[in-house]
This record gives sequence, structure tokens and C-alpha cells, in this order.
Amino acid sequence: MGIEIKTVGIIGAGQMGSGIAHVCSLAGLDVRMNDRDPERLKNGLATVNGNLQRQVSKGAITEDQRRSAIERVLPVDSFDDFGPCDLVIEAATEDEAIKRSIFSALCPSLRPETMVATNTSSISITRLAASTDRPERFIGIHFMNPVPVMQLVELIRGIATEDPTYESAKAFVKRLGKIVTVSEDFPAFIVNRILLPMINEAIYTLYEGVGSVDSIDTAMRLGANHPMGPLQLADFIGLDTCLSIMQVLYEGLADSKYRPCPLLVKYVEAGWLGRKTKRGFYDYRGAEPVPTR
Repeated sequence: MGIEIKTVGIIGAGQMGSGIAHVCSLAGLDVRMNDRDPERLKNGLATVNGNLQRQVSKGAITEDQRRSAIERVLPVDSFDDFGPCDLVIEAATEDEAIKRSIFSALCPSLRPETMVATNTSSISITRLAASTDRPERFIGIHFMNPVPVMQLVELIRGIATEDPTYESAKAFVKRLGKIVTVSEDFPAFIVNRILLPMINEAIYTLYEGVGSVDSIDTAMRLGANHPMGPLQLADFIGLDTCLSIMQVLYEGLADSKYRPCPLLVKYVEAGWLGRKTKRGFYDYRGAEPVPTR
């Protein structure tokens, strides 16, 4: 039998971390959220409260539910404050070295029975688990962005992940009102194994002059009934994250079809990472987004 998860620690207060804190607190779980940047932690708490308030205005939750949820989110300064947690989820940047260093520093602060999870969208669960002292209690819990809206969560077991860990993670996801899909531990799992090569091909289509930003996104919105175009979606995800995932696919599967488009590399090198930097395939600095190519 797995453990019952009542208190959740979250490492990273960015877009994903704040979203995970949101859904956990709304489900009645106590949350402890940490970020190495105090300003990002402050902004993450504000994001949780703002998104909860938006749900109140839409009639999705009551004001009492919002108030109770935000009171359950506790900002913490140190991994030592994760001691009472039953589960700690890492939601840091998509960089394996950073994630491994986090896990090495985190584990001494945890109880032996505490589960550890990563929200990685592409990196090997088995390799990340090896940087902990508890690979049997380590699992991938990959939330989709934006977390409060998206229903799906991918669960990925590493080679050492034990059945009780998987069962506890599955029960946790279901308590959040999400739907579980299970992926084997292959580069980028299911969703991003399919989605990111499509985005990368859209960038190649732009790079080769087949179409403009607007024509490519319009074609996929109206021709394939996608809710947003692939270049718009890349900006939403973050072009640095898109590049990281494509590099994991390219290196992990050794297939040239996963080679990151040189234009994607150029945008990342320029610091044009999408919405979060106000420039990507669109320029977001004005009243309306404007294509940059």
C-alpha cells in the first residue's frame, strides 16, 4: 500500500510550480512552496491567488474556497521546511544538471518514507531518480500547462519505482480531479514526443520560407482545428523549454528527424523566449501580439 498524501512540497514557483500549488490547495492539501528566488516565490503566490480569484469571478469556486485554498499555501525558504511533506514535487527549469543538484540537496531534509517526484516534460526518470537516496519512491508526475485548466497528467515510472509509489501518485492525481495517462520512461514521454516535433517542424516551415508566422498559425488553427497555432503555442510553452525537449529527443533517440531547427536555436540565443520575455515568434510588447517574421 502507498502512503496517503496530505502535505505537498513544491520546488519552483514559476508557471508550473504555481499551477501545481493552485490545484493541490484547492483539493484540500497543505502546500509548502519554495523557490531560490524570493521575488519569484512572491510572484508565484500572487499568481495562485489571482487565478483562484478568476475562478471565483467565473463562478467555478466560492470566495470561501478561494480563501481556504490560499491559506493552505505556505511559502518556505529552505528545503528543511519540507520535513512534514508526504510528497515533494520538483518543478524547476528543464535542465537535468539543475534538477539533479536539487534532488541531492533535498533528500537529507526529508523523512525516509517521503515520496519525491519530478514534473520534467522530457528527461529520464531513471537518471533523475539515481541522484536521490530513494529511487524506489521516485516518480515522474508531468502536469500539463496551464495546470489549473488542463485535465491530463502523465505518470512515468523509473526502473526502480515501486508499486506503492505508483499507486500513491495515481491516487494523488485523481484527488486533484485530473486524468492519468501512463508513459514508459522514454525521452519526452507521450505528449511531448508527439507535440514538440510538430512545433519544431512548424519552425522549420518558417525557417525555409514556406510560410510566414501568421500563415502557419492560421493554417493549423483553421485547417487542423487546433485551438492555437504551433508558433503561438511555442511562445506560450517557452522557446527555451521547446529547445531543451528537442535536444533531449535528438540526443536520446539519435535520430536526425529530431534535430532542433536552427531558427529555434537562434531565437533562444537572442533571449527571445516567447511570452515570458515578451518576444518570440510574436512581439508581445504592444496592445496586440505582432509576428516577428
